[in-house]
Amino acid sequence: MFISNAYAAGNAPGSDLMSFLPLVVIFVLFFFMIIRPQMKAAKEQRAMIAALQKGDEVITSGGIVGKVTKVTDAFVSVEIATNTEITVQKQAVQSALPKGTIKSL
Repeated sequence: MFISNAYAAGNAPGSDLMSFLPLVVIFVLFFFMIIRPQMKAAKEQRAMIAALQKGDEVITSGGIVGKVTKVTDAFVSVEIATNTEITVQKQAVQSALPKGTIKSL
């Protein structure tokens, strides 16, 4: 009597797309700010590991600095001191150092 009936408002055409648009924008930002840089870094890491050769100076993921003495398919022998070699997996090599870095330490 004093209160009128409430009816649902009709959806305007395209409003479903407009409500979905923020999710798409968030995903695109997430991809370009987080996923893509990680993929690029992983690709560079794989390329560095594939290019390892005898005589390269490297740092392992454990923080050991040494010179590569032997490279096989899955392992790398690293000389960490005179007549002291360790064998580590290729994936454990974190980065390659410029030549002469070990002597400057």
